[in-house]
Amino acid sequence: MNKYITEFIGTMFLVLVVGVAAIGGTAGPMAPVAIGVILMVMIYAGGHISGGHYNPAVTLAVLIRGKINTGDAITYWIAQVGGALAAWAIVSFVFEIEGANVSAIKSVSKGLGAEILGTFALAYVVLNAATAKANNGNSFYGMAIGFTVMTCAFTFGGFSGGAFNPAVALGACLMKGFIWSDLWIYMVGCFGGGALAGFIFRLNNPDDL
Repeated sequence: MNKYITEFIGTMFLVLVVGVAAIGGTAGPMAPVAIGVILMVMIYAGGHISGGHYNPAVTLAVLIRGKINTGDAITYWIAQVGGALAAWAIVSFVFEIEGANVSAIKSVSKGLGAEILGTFALAYVVLNAATAKANNGNSFYGMAIGFTVMTCAFTFGGFSGGAFNPAVALGACLMKGFIWSDLWIYMVGCFGGGALAGFIFRLNNPDDL
């Protein structure tokens, strides 16, 4: 149970910062920094308990990599969605923040490309920095993951809004930072990028399987 509680808390704070700092605009152009830093510290806080996924696409990558089983993956997804819903409730009813309800997608091709690339980079770094045998016990994995999200948000955010996480996309739609008709782009792009990272890890690290 502690793993699932950790995933709930970490995802909640990640989506909460997205809602307040990015959708609410409190961090302005520095929102990607706030998002990357909260992810980093939540990974350091909970990584030893659950692995610190806080992202259904990362969980899919770790499942394909063979580090968790299907039952755990499904429960992680439930906890992560629950965390996103909790964040939405806090952002909407406590801080009374609501987005402009306009699309963040420049075009379907650009949006999909941005979400696939950003999520692939994130999941690729997670798998190699936090799960590879050669990096076992390292102290830099949280920083590496947080900086990846921050960099990808600055790089690709203008094309898709920079979710790189189905739970973030769901929360952003509920907060009206994204629009519901674009949700499929985030689902396909994020899960596609995560799956690709999982398969690439298996190809590049046969001794870790």
